[in-house]
Amino acid sequence: MSNHRHFIIYKPFGYLSQFVCEHKKKKLLGELFDFPEETMAIGRLDEDSEGLLLLTTDGKVSEAIRSSEIEKEYYAQVDGLISDEALEQLKSGVEIGFEGIKYQTFPCKVKRLDEIPNLPPRGKKIRDDRHGPTCWISIILQEGKNRQVRKMTAAVGFPTLRLVRVRIGSHHLGSMQVGQVMEIENLI
Repeated sequence: MSNHRHFIIYKPFGYLSQFVCEHKKKKLLGELFDFPEETMAIGRLDEDSEGLLLLTTDGKVSEAIRSSEIEKEYYAQVDGLISDEALEQLKSGVEIGFEGIKYQTFPCKVKRLDEIPNLPPRGKKIRDDRHGPTCWISIILQEGKNRQVRKMTAAVGFPTLRLVRVRIGSHHLGSMQVGQVMEIENLI
């Protein structure tokens, strides 16, 4: 039997996916729950993103979940009404910059959401309707480069305004509340 511990969290907007930071004014995961000292985030969500984050004390579990075998699904609110052409470009893979190098993303699953997803309000207002329409898409990746979804939607002309990870493998955000932490028995 393993002594490792595993957690799922609804990471709020404005928090870093880490436990220590040189910048004293940044909000960190340790402010949300008393995690064991060896806990690590599996992958990351940038400070401006929110949603499902898995944490563990087991490095092997972390490595398995970060692999390309595990799908990660995001809901992205984009600026404008995304075109069918842009959706097809995203599905096929687009060229983005990653650490100063051009990178071609893998093909992925993308669809326009017919309804606004039922998500808690974000802590900071995005903008109001007078700045033009927005729409929501679901994008399912099997890779996870730094700010990849934001870079992908910008590359096809529809910048991301709000980004929420809703699923990692079989784990779903479901009805979790922002900042909620749950300890679970297994992640994989």
